[in-house]
Amino acid sequence: MLIRKPESRRDFLLLSTAGFLLGVRRGETSPAQNQEIEVAAVEDLMREHGILRRALLVYTEISPKLRSNPSSVAPDALQKTARLFRTFGEDYHEKKLEEPYIFPAVKKGGGPAATYPDILVAQHQRGREITDYIIATMRGGRIGASNAQTLARVMDEFVLMYRNHAAREDTIVFPAWKRTMSPKLYDELSDRFEEIEHQMFGKDGFEDAERQMTEIETSLGLGSLAQFTAPRRRRRDNFP
Repeated sequence: MLIRKPESRRDFLLLSTAGFLLGVRRGETSPAQNQEIEVAAVEDLMREHGILRRALLVYTEISPKLRSNPSSVAPDALQKTARLFRTFGEDYHEKKLEEPYIFPAVKKGGGPAATYPDILVAQHQRGREITDYIIATMRGGRIGASNAQTLARVMDEFVLMYRNHAAREDTIVFPAWKRTMSPKLYDELSDRFEEIEHQMFGKDGFEDAERQMTEIETSLGLGSLAQFTAPRRRRRDNFP
């Protein structure tokens, strides 16, 4: 059987899928099981948002403790969360991908999505100021009662801003950006984004960020997803 050489990331994915299915039918182990899976640009951007959202969840869990009992908060975990958000979210995801590649194309493309980039850039800048404040506050290795309330407030403001920010990007801005280009250009930019990630973090940039996030969550007792399952209560007024 003649198999053509893949000319793009999309061709690679299609041929890899076909090879996997053929191998399953033959009872063979697919080479894809032992190789890195190719990830296209929008999927990559959204899973990077997943890391950042997990950092926001850490802030959400810590904020009430800062208000009620600052000494119960582990400064090291909060410092690590802020630094991860800085390196992976602000220095890489925002400065290297969104601001130079995505926002200009969306603005040029026009339409409703074109109104978002200027707001998103302003929010990026405000987020960096808040991250600067969190890192500086944690530099002494302890959280004082004098700054705990302010720290909790700015973290809450950051979480609210970024939850709305990332949701608009995922549902409006990223799809609009993808519509501005041909499939061939999209494949090329997917490869370019991967190159940038490798240049900044090495081969396993996302995997390393996910590992760091897991370690932070575990250190704070937030590692089990099951603990966040909404509890069942006594039925009253038809409420579950």
